Amino acid sequence: MIEVKNLVKRYGNHLAVDHLSFKVEKGQILGFLGPNGAGKSTTMNMITGYISATEGDIVINGYNMYEEPEEAKKCIGYMTVLEYLYFAAQLKQVPKEKQKHMIDEIMEKTKVTDVSKRLIKQLSKGYKQRVGLAQALIGNPEVVILDEPTVGLDPMQIIEIRDLMKELAKNHTVIISSHILSEINAVCDTVLIINKGKIVLSDSTERLSEHFKGKNDLTLEVKATEQQLKAALDPISEISKLQIEEGEEKGLIRVLVQAVGECDLRERIFFTLAEAKCPIYTMSIKKMSLEDIFLEMTKEEPEKQIKRGLKRSILSRNQKKEETGNVSDL
Repeated sequence: MIEVKNLVKRYGNHLAVDHLSFKVEKGQILGFLGPNGAGKSTTMNMITGYISATEGDIVINGYNMYEEPEEAKKCIGYMTVLEYLYFAAQLKQVPKEKQKHMIDEIMEKTKVTDVSKRLIKQLSKGYKQRVGLAQALIGNPEVVILDEPTVGLDPMQIIEIRDLMKELAKNHTVIISSHILSEINAVCDTVLIINKGKIVLSDSTERLSEHFKGKNDLTLEVKATEQQLKAALDPISEISKLQIEEGEEKGLIRVLVQAVGECDLRERIFFTLAEAKCPIYTMSIKKMSLEDIFLEMTKEEPEKQIKRGLKRSILSRNQKKEETGNVSDL
């Protein structure tokens, strides 16, 4: 549905977007993440045709944005709050006889019917966001692009807009650009993180933490003294960090363990502490949150992140071959 090919945007000597390539299929919700200055808004503006690219191509529903801009833009709904719905319908060349029914239906869907006769500038922030979203849906576009759709909304309005975005995905391809990571995690099924114009990570929200298995923390509650615990665990060289705190229950201590690389130390720690007569009351792995992953992937230079991500992929594939065997060896 949307294909971005080697997209580049330069402002003089500043490279805002650096050979960006990705695809978004119909019915998919893509979360577009990155710190300030990463190139998110620039990329979104190029996808909508608002600004031109220095290099590369954007194809919307089979139409090249730079070769067939009118056809490509007909497929896109871009959220603005300053345009009135009938004016938007005229701009998108919706037949006059279809405008009223379409607008009534969209206003009902976005819950702005009750303020339809009020000036937009008099509306609350939440209603302005809804009117902007309603305008984006005029003409039933294949693609809906939302830039910070819940900024300034109260918790109830945020929930309503999120539910609406999920509903939109049933009939539209949706791209959401946001600084609110919990919003991306709650709504999107795919996340794309960019830094300084380059893609540093792209995967489903379910599989993101798999890129950082070595960063998962093991948390335990153990009935032991600090001296007993250190004596038992010090010989395990794969432990990179051991943090001990006072437990919530009397006689227990809370232990945070970080392993070297992608080592899974659960069984080894279990049997080691059992042998040392230090019973484990709880043991759990804390998976990296989207916030953790975002910070991890945007604190380094993109080139280092991409190489690191590629190395993880190679290691993962090699590990899978070792587990399943190689057909050529049979």
